Amino acid sequence: MQTHILYFFLFSAAVASVPLSAANKAIPIWPNGAPGPQNATGQEKDTTTSKDDLVAGRSVIRLGNVGNPTITLYQPKHTNTGAAVIVFPGGGYHILAMDLEGTEVCQWLNSIGVTGILLKYRVPEPKGQPPYEEPLQDAQRAMGIVREHAKEWRIDRKKIGVLGFSAGGNLGAEISNRFDKRAYDPIDQADQESCRPDFAILIYPAYLAAKNSEGHYELAPELHVTANTPPTFLVQAEDDPVHVENSLFYYLALKDAKVPAEMHLYSIGGHGYGLRKTDKPITGWPHEAEKWMRSLDLLQAH
Repeated sequence: MQTHILYFFLFSAAVASVPLSAANKAIPIWPNGAPGPQNATGQEKDTTTSKDDLVAGRSVIRLGNVGNPTITLYQPKHTNTGAAVIVFPGGGYHILAMDLEGTEVCQWLNSIGVTGILLKYRVPEPKGQPPYEEPLQDAQRAMGIVREHAKEWRIDRKKIGVLGFSAGGNLGAEISNRFDKRAYDPIDQADQESCRPDFAILIYPAYLAAKNSEGHYELAPELHVTANTPPTFLVQAEDDPVHVENSLFYYLALKDAKVPAEMHLYSIGGHGYGLRKTDKPITGWPHEAEKWMRSLDLLQAH
């Protein structure tokens, strides 16, 4: 018990003392290692090969074997609105597209006065449990840490959202609907903070809809959308191989629960484009997301 208390004190002090000048440095989110079994095998590394597809003519960092989750703070250099967004890269719960759907996204957030917080969550998915379960633990933990240290990090604790891509979009929906109880045993003060996002931005989300026994799509059974689900912005293309029904059925659930939601659907666009510009109109989604955030009064000067 004394060892646990000492470790908690040292961890809390280390996180609390992170100055703004130390931004862009990874901060471990678990004081004594992540809960549950270690699923990552081998060394954490970029798994991209020459055979992998390029996006907008550039390669993508596909980080694999992540067993030590971290958050990295990206602070706006000029205008600070006080808003913050925790970013969940996608990768099918197998890898994390760390630049395409991570660092590049945080840079865009900074350009509109928002603090970007990149979550490096655990992959690959564990065997014998839902693929989102351990990432959800990491996401809830990250949200608690950000709220606990909002003042030091110049963040408005009532303007903290999530932004996820593909599997990260699924993770964004999971934490948007599973915030009343932690998916792990609470550790410290950060776990006493609310882990409910104030808003969510889900870009080409995956796993939000599933086919029933009759072969028809319906909302994924674990997603229980209520009036307390945060306002949500959705983007997807009809030709997305992950299927546009993921956005459609989630939007309908939000509408039925009277949750403010905005959805942008495009005829073409595919999947996995991030923010990189192509000749397809769908890559203009960041401008639409910025307008939506302004409509929620999230981008007023802090």
